[in-house]
Amino acid sequence: METLFTMSHQEISRLEILQKLLDRKMNQLQAAELLHLSTRQVQRLLRAYRLQGIPGLISTRRGKPSNRALPQTVKEYALELIRSHYADFGPTLAREKLYEKHDLKLAVETVRGLMIKADLWIPHNKRLKRAYQPRYRREKFGELIQIDGSTHHWFEDRGPKCTLLVYVDDATSQLTSLYFTSSESTHTYFLATKQHIENHGKPIAFYSDRLSVFKVHSKSTQEKIMTQFGRALYELNIDLLCANSCQAKGRVERANKTLQDRLVKELRLRSISTIAEANAYMPEFMKDYNKRFAKVPLQSGDSHRPLQKYEVLDEILCFKQERTVSNSLTIQHDRILYLIEDTVANRSLRRKKIMLHEYPDGHLNLYYKGRLLRFKKLYDRVHQPIEQGTIVPNERIASVLEFIKATQDQREKKRRSTRALRKMHLDILPSSQEQQTKLNTTSVFSTKGGTSLK
Repeated sequence: METLFTMSHQEISRLEILQKLLDRKMNQLQAAELLHLSTRQVQRLLRAYRLQGIPGLISTRRGKPSNRALPQTVKEYALELIRSHYADFGPTLAREKLYEKHDLKLAVETVRGLMIKADLWIPHNKRLKRAYQPRYRREKFGELIQIDGSTHHWFEDRGPKCTLLVYVDDATSQLTSLYFTSSESTHTYFLATKQHIENHGKPIAFYSDRLSVFKVHSKSTQEKIMTQFGRALYELNIDLLCANSCQAKGRVERANKTLQDRLVKELRLRSISTIAEANAYMPEFMKDYNKRFAKVPLQSGDSHRPLQKYEVLDEILCFKQERTVSNSLTIQHDRILYLIEDTVANRSLRRKKIMLHEYPDGHLNLYYKGRLLRFKKLYDRVHQPIEQGTIVPNERIASVLEFIKATQDQREKKRRSTRALRKMHLDILPSSQEQQTKLNTTSVFSTKGGTSLK
């Protein structure tokens, strides 16, 4: 009758080597090297194998409790305490309370294992993921506009990677604005929002993620500070809401997925490879997209509101900041020094606050209590090299790298003379004509000094 033995991989390898040792196919030194054991241990195993056979190589502790195992009475006592006092505690906190309150010192992993076995704790990797239940659409067109930026290879290998700003109506899934740009920023969202308002009007609210364009993440202050984009929407009487997860703004996320498939192919068929060409094509694409995928709202009507007479989009959708005028009638913004025109009226502005408006196209205006101030650029530091270790946000890396590349190209064109003493180790020698000229000059100087060169 055949007998079955349960052996580990280590025990099986020992059996094979010991059998070769008995067959005299190797000596004890070779067996010890293969088994990573001493010769004495090999002799012990060989003796057990000769006397008992295969069972002599199997560990006698297999199937028996460990000598260092926690006594069953202690386990039952700990579980009884946890069930009666700390059933809703986590393993770490339960272990601390067992030691503090009951003088029972156990390891955290021991308590965790006991609680898992007793169904008092569920490991994180076995917990069911949160279910994101669908939300009903808004009832009217224009109540809620979901906005997001999608960075993708829109032009494939025909152009650089860029970002598409997508505006989707929550009630109808209708695209209201598509705007290509190099990266997400406050100014680019100003341009896309202006496009939406000019075409449809002012919605009730925008719904976005928690990008720094929309939400201030600083924890150093308890005051509620609005971003420039939030301030502009507040002036237009439009609310801004931020989603807590990507699933919460699922309509614009699904639109991004569809656009990354369909729009890429449409741009390829039309051989569009630049941002300007793509933005010119967007109205035609949105018309076809909305015809195919837009839904009928639950209620008819449009919740968009028209602009008021006093609401000038260009003066609202811009970057506004206060600046203090120096005694020499200068202000500084974005590493550039500006000089305000020296007039009798402007001399009273010293040490006073004025408003600086920076528009998406790059130009500036200065205002003091609504009065436009004339100024000129005095000193520009933008064209200087970027300092080493400068902190750059992730969304601005592409534009900063383009500026760095242009700066490096200019630096290469302005190389210093190769005849400088500090470059002699590079073995860069002047031409033979320059050498002869230098030799003749040296000879003249030496002759005047009373010494002639041979």
